[in-house]
Amino acid sequence: MTTTFTDLGLSQPVLQALDLKGYTEPTPIQAQAIPPVLEGRDLLGIAQTGTGKTAAFMLPSIDRLRDADKQTPFKSCRMLVLAPTRELAGQIAQSAKDYGALAGLKVHSIVGGTSVSKDRNKLHRGTDILVATPGRLLDLIDQKAFTLDKVEILVLDEADQMLDLGFIHALRQIHKLAPAERQTLFFSATMPKQIKELVSQYCRNPAQVSVTPESTTAERIDQYLFMVQQDEKQDLIELILSGRHQIPGQIERVLIFTRTKHGADRIVKKLAQCGIPANAIHGNKSQPQRERALDEFKRAKTPVLVATDVAARGIDIPGVSHVINYELPNVPEQYVHRIGRTARAGADGIAIAFCAEDERAYLKDIRKTTDAEFERLPLPDNFRAVVEGVGPTKRAAPGQRMAKPNIRPAGNADARKGPPKKKHPARAGQPKREGAQDGGSQGNRPARNRSRNRRSAGR
Repeated sequence: MTTTFTDLGLSQPVLQALDLKGYTEPTPIQAQAIPPVLEGRDLLGIAQTGTGKTAAFMLPSIDRLRDADKQTPFKSCRMLVLAPTRELAGQIAQSAKDYGALAGLKVHSIVGGTSVSKDRNKLHRGTDILVATPGRLLDLIDQKAFTLDKVEILVLDEADQMLDLGFIHALRQIHKLAPAERQTLFFSATMPKQIKELVSQYCRNPAQVSVTPESTTAERIDQYLFMVQQDEKQDLIELILSGRHQIPGQIERVLIFTRTKHGADRIVKKLAQCGIPANAIHGNKSQPQRERALDEFKRAKTPVLVATDVAARGIDIPGVSHVINYELPNVPEQYVHRIGRTARAGADGIAIAFCAEDERAYLKDIRKTTDAEFERLPLPDNFRAVVEGVGPTKRAAPGQRMAKPNIRPAGNADARKGPPKKKHPARAGQPKREGAQDGGSQGNRPARNRSRNRRSAGR
């Protein structure tokens, strides 16, 4: 028998808000989490991004705040949601506004990269629901502009990523400042030892829910691999985006991941010189710049977005046809979160990895951790000549625009499907599919220009 939101005991205002958004049936984690949260129990939820976690904690929490019928506290909040990134915080805050549209609750978000004085002003009268990144929240607390003494519900979302980003000390400080008598909702995609320790400190006899998507992201994503030298990567990405080297699928929106902020900016600059518009998103960008880049990407105004791992988790960007790992992550789990930006809402997606000689260890770890199988793709003919700038498809001279990017606007159903996937012929002596062993070099190439391969690995 199918479960509906009505069956879960949610109030009429929340049900009406869900109806306005066209939601009728809960996801598995929502069906499991909403009843115990409504009862006031602490909760530990283990679930990947894209399973409906935000509604799982926000819907019942809105009802509990309404039922308690307390005034909005001065310089404090009744519900605090902590998120690891600015983008995720903004997304959660918008969901809270949508779900609580008829509940009469005030919702605010505060994140780094924005005006501290504006945050102080908007929180002076307090709020019912506050979504925050840990750093900015503690800034306001240190300035005595905000307190946590009225918090009734504390939510930690993507807790494992908060640990990865170094927020452990901030989380412990917030835990001490919040009232001991509160409801705590704890969500994480994984359960390493540190997460288990935090759960034991934060939660009291929590209800536990664990959800695995019916079809995992990896099952819906075709994964491909280019074995390419570091000094060849920029030329390869330019050839792909300009349509001069065919890859599987039709590119609609492409998300390119790098390990460093400088690397992301460098790619965007080089693409612009070729007439390929792109934006970058990383920690050195201001909040308005990050919001503008994401908005242009979502609207396909600028369908190429280059990002560090700040965008890898918790961001639901519809219509991403391709994820390209320009640089492989040094943490194998991060690879899963990166490629999970495609194949959203049950759709299929394509992930392409660029792997250089010095990244083979990363590739090995990714294969070992994820059991990923990569189909090897051939490099363009005469590719080394292109890299040296003497080939027939050499890059444009300064001021000269290349061919129009090979990106089809999203929105057309036929366009989204793209042409049938082509199986690229392997080169002589090269296996069609890469298994547990790394492949060798691509043919006999001329000596490479090593001077271009000395790049900073710093973040």
